[in-house]
Amino acid sequence: MNKDLPQRKNTRLLGFDYNSPGAYFITICTQGKRKILSRIIAVGGDVLDAPFGDLPHVELLPHGKIADKYINRLNNFYDDIKVDSYVIMPNHIHIMLIITETGASRTSPPTKQHAKLSRFVSTLKRFCNKEYGQNIWQVSFNDHIIRNHEDYENHLKYIFENPSHWYSDELYTKE
Repeated sequence: MNKDLPQRKNTRLLGFDYNSPGAYFITICTQGKRKILSRIIAVGGDVLDAPFGDLPHVELLPHGKIADKYINRLNNFYDDIKVDSYVIMPNHIHIMLIITETGASRTSPPTKQHAKLSRFVSTLKRFCNKEYGQNIWQVSFNDHIIRNHEDYENHLKYIFENPSHWYSDELYTKE
């Protein structure tokens, strides 16, 4: 192994069983935070790249339409994972996933501590990339374990309001 390369930080909570039932907030980003998934459109129809007042909507670009298609297909593919809510932003996707106690996915049983979440995300990326003809995603993804009802409600609100906060979003890029 090359010692000059930086060590990748483990983004998973050590010791936590990511196969356990519960809600998980996931963020998946495009490589280089390229804005290729959607555009944020103001009520008047302008593309937003500056602060605004009215609630905007998301207009999916071709890559975003493909991601949307596979998010919905995977929601029907797994018996033990449900997509509760999501938003496809210009350079990232936020998904609220629910892992249920019962049910099993139609794939092999998990072998890693975070197998269900990782399997969902890697399958989504793989299906999308196959249709894109290239990889557009960052290597990993971020997750947040939902701890209680208030945390759940706050993250659902974040998903719903994320297009309104695009200009001040930490993942916002000008290019």
